[in-house]
Amino acid sequence: MPEDDLAKRGGKPGRKGPETPRAPNWRAIVWYIPMLILVLWLWQEYLFPGVATQNIPYSEFKQHLARGEVQEMEIREGSDIVGVIQPKGAEGGGGVQEKAASPGKDGKQEPAPPASGAPGQTAEGFKFRTIPVDDKDLVRELDKHRVQYKAVPRSFLSSFVMVWLLPIGVITLMILLFRRISTAGHAVMGIGKSRARLIADKETGVTFTDVAGCDEAKYELQEVVDFLKNPDRYEALGAKIPKGILLVGPPGTGKTLMARAVAGEAHAPFFSISGSDFVEMFVGVGAARVRDLFEQAKAQAPCIIFIDELDAIGRQRGVHLGPVNDEREQTLNQLLVEMDGFEANVGVILLAATNRPDVLDQALLRPGRFDRQVVVDAPDVDGREAILQVHSKGKPLAAEINLRAIAQATAGFSGADLANALNEAALLAARRRASEIGQKDLEEAIEKLVAGPERTSRRLDADQKRRVACHEVGHALVAAYSKYADPVHKISVVPRGRAALGYTLQFPIAEQFLLTRSALLDRIKGLLGGRAAEELVFGEVSTGAENDLERATALARQMVCMFGMSDAVGLIHCAAKERDYFGVQGFGTSRDVSDETCREVDEEVKRILDAAYAETETVLGEHREQLDLVVEELLKRESLDAATFHKLIGLECPTPPPPTAVAATAGKDDGAEG
Repeated sequence: MPEDDLAKRGGKPGRKGPETPRAPNWRAIVWYIPMLILVLWLWQEYLFPGVATQNIPYSEFKQHLARGEVQEMEIREGSDIVGVIQPKGAEGGGGVQEKAASPGKDGKQEPAPPASGAPGQTAEGFKFRTIPVDDKDLVRELDKHRVQYKAVPRSFLSSFVMVWLLPIGVITLMILLFRRISTAGHAVMGIGKSRARLIADKETGVTFTDVAGCDEAKYELQEVVDFLKNPDRYEALGAKIPKGILLVGPPGTGKTLMARAVAGEAHAPFFSISGSDFVEMFVGVGAARVRDLFEQAKAQAPCIIFIDELDAIGRQRGVHLGPVNDEREQTLNQLLVEMDGFEANVGVILLAATNRPDVLDQALLRPGRFDRQVVVDAPDVDGREAILQVHSKGKPLAAEINLRAIAQATAGFSGADLANALNEAALLAARRRASEIGQKDLEEAIEKLVAGPERTSRRLDADQKRRVACHEVGHALVAAYSKYADPVHKISVVPRGRAALGYTLQFPIAEQFLLTRSALLDRIKGLLGGRAAEELVFGEVSTGAENDLERATALARQMVCMFGMSDAVGLIHCAAKERDYFGVQGFGTSRDVSDETCREVDEEVKRILDAAYAETETVLGEHREQLDLVVEELLKRESLDAATFHKLIGLECPTPPPPTAVAATAGKDDGAEG
């Protein structure tokens, strides 16, 4: 829109539409008016008259009056005396002396100058101001010396300020001060009040139709909402609604979003609070807040209470090696009592979410407290497609984008990951000033999430770049000739992230919930392919295989210690979790086997890695020409897609690959990353 047209409509150049007028600040105006009146009063009464007036003591005024030098005066009500004094000669007895007239240039006498250089003093006299004292003979003396005097009442502005404005201002100041003191007192006394926020269904903007990828969890919560709407149908069969529902799942799977959908669908009072809002440094405050929360909820029953991050107050009680947190334990005790204590808690449904259910106290998880545990896990391919459809609303997608293919290529992504991927794709499209989100934008967005952003500032010399290319092609070539390995989607020598100098992307064709021993061995061989290729081509290895060795060793140790996939060690489970004094499982691992068994485990892990490495060297040695061919092509293009890679090695490309991948074997050290 031209700037002239925009100005006519009330807007400004560079803005869309007319500018919204700002509402006047009435509170400021209310304070400005009294301040303006006060300034005017001070100016009128003290500042302006004082410019041309000389302030004299009352005793000096009496001396001038005794000498008859006071010409006229005004006696102001409750204020002061102002008037005019005409000084006389020295014969008056020590008054202000007048200078004698001096002859002028033409011999004539010139009038004498004023007797004093005081402000307001003229040839006829000077104006004065004095503060009166209790003088009962003042009027008699004025009459005696024939002084013109009059009484002047107080001005309207002075009366208004002194009678109305000043008292009202003092009263207002006292009210504000008492209110501030009262507010501070309420803040101290209200420390035990609950900080839960009552949410209306209109505030969330989320319903069950906006939640995808977790149909089982949604079905469980829909039953709770339906019970609140139609309780008679359930009560007729003697059914009781669960008192507590615990949403369990990894971060980003949509637990809080599910709770917001419940608030939007329930049409019942919904209290939302975080677990950390209960905990304070003062012992007993958390328990008081729990009591206050349930008192509010019971007053509006039936209602729902949602506690996010329940593990902040619901951790396991027991013997502590460090300082005991009495405040947290008392808060948990009060929560247990409110949920299922001596008094029946009717009509209050507690909804909580956590991603650490293993640290919760067992008393919270028993029937009667949290009756249901709803698992909100990472979505499957259908769930990911539904999530992509939800988050793609309002985003212009190009016609070639297939959300089903993207869902197949993003196994393991949570709902938050998928939403972030679409947002990154939109940002990339906006960066290149496109009107639609294209397939290339989605590919780049998901590669950015998997392997990190491109490091254009990191430049490699020719030798290092060739080593990185050889490393990545070794990963891809071993995977291509392994029966159970995930197909290769892309190979690149473009540095990404913090340390990855190159990466190889692989994606599974279908969802994998179980892995066989052969599949695990093929994964180990794929991880060791980069190091084997470096040794085969250059005759020595680099530091680029550090992360590959770490992951391969961890996978081999799991096969031996957890999955029972070793004939030498057998079916023994060697990786027992730590337990505390009450037998509750904790974090980390501790060995509960003998030193001899540990030695056998280490030897078996080394044997698995050595055997896998030998097979990897055999595969690369048999296809050395293909290795060199793909390396040269990769150095020219810097990245190869699945179709080009399989064409170079003479193999049929698997099912047409989705537009992106899920897993990158990217490492974390300075060398060629796999």
